[in-house]
Amino acid sequence: MSVALKRAYEPAAPADGTRILVDRLWPRGVTKTEARIDRWAKDLAPSTELRKWFGHDPEKWSEFQTSYRMELKGNPGLVEIRALARQATVTLVYAAKDTLHTHALVLKR
Repeated sequence: MSVALKRAYEPAAPADGTRILVDRLWPRGVTKTEARIDRWAKDLAPSTELRKWFGHDPEKWSEFQTSYRMELKGNPGLVEIRALARQATVTLVYAAKDTLHTHALVLKR
């Protein structure tokens, strides 16, 4: 399975394969043309409540991961991404500045 991560503010590249935006909100200042998003999977993003509670606070990272995994249980979008990744590269695109504490990492795992 080939799943990569990339910030929405990094340029798209052919090696990205299928680019899936996994944020509930569109990244600020990025046009749809620049982003080259193939699919916008809002349903795979953390709930608004969880996102606001977490606020990218590294101290809440462990609890965030647990809560987010609970939200993802049974999400059909995960099955779709796995199927795509078995065939070709999938790049999960996200906007967060903190690349070490982002929901995209949880999704990739």
